[in-house]
Amino acid sequence: MRPVAGVICCTRTVGIEPAQAVMNRYVAGAMRYADAAALLVPSMPGLMKASEVASRLDGLMLTGSPSNLDPAFYDEAVEDAPGPFDHDRDAMTRDLIKAMLDLGRPVFGVCRGFQEINVAFGGTLRRDMATSAELIAHHAPDEVDFNAMFDHRHPIDLTPGGVLATAFGVEQAVVNSVHYQGVDRLGAGLAVEARAQDGVVEAVSASVNGAPVLAVQWHPEWKPETNPQSQVFFQLFGQALRKEFPLPLDGGGARGGGGYGGSARAGP
Repeated sequence: MRPVAGVICCTRTVGIEPAQAVMNRYVAGAMRYADAAALLVPSMPGLMKASEVASRLDGLMLTGSPSNLDPAFYDEAVEDAPGPFDHDRDAMTRDLIKAMLDLGRPVFGVCRGFQEINVAFGGTLRRDMATSAELIAHHAPDEVDFNAMFDHRHPIDLTPGGVLATAFGVEQAVVNSVHYQGVDRLGAGLAVEARAQDGVVEAVSASVNGAPVLAVQWHPEWKPETNPQSQVFFQLFGQALRKEFPLPLDGGGARGGGGYGGSARAGP
């Protein structure tokens, strides 16, 4: 029997009603390339505790989303912080990350999920990734259409000896870039797996209670059939679900169990 991956939902509006939703590409990527069954986890913390579902999952995938994390979740009071926000997802992912890692079960993240993991480990976010003169553009111009948005790409440098550099077999790659927010202060216990050439952190890893944590700022779920490295990301998730993760996370990854538990639109 295949392992079961939990995939977080967002709160979205369908017609005039709120709904729990996740794009098919995230679920399909996990099911196809991680060779896993999947269950959608609603972001409804007022009706369900993370601890009630964590023990039923072999691992957790935190997806991208059009919403941003509220800066209040990393203790920054910002009156004009760019939304939209999804406060229920903020609360549910915070609790789910802790519940899964307490059980020694893997957590992987993409885009917003990458940012959620950084915040869960006590890190903070910056909100100027598309506008700062100090950085390369991390998002396509607003006027481009949806497909062209994912054509916006830039190079990254992978950490030698890290999880991704070892799995990809290279120390440089080119990734899509669809995010307005990114890492400001790196969370304690997270190791950098990749950086953009402007120094921005693009991927992180850790090991907590024997469970691998791996997250990327880019979107491997976008047309993975055309990108072998995207397939490898999900294959690593499948290996983590089966407790067959190939690396001890002592080169590029963080060690030990400390660090986690801390406290613009994001890529879709």
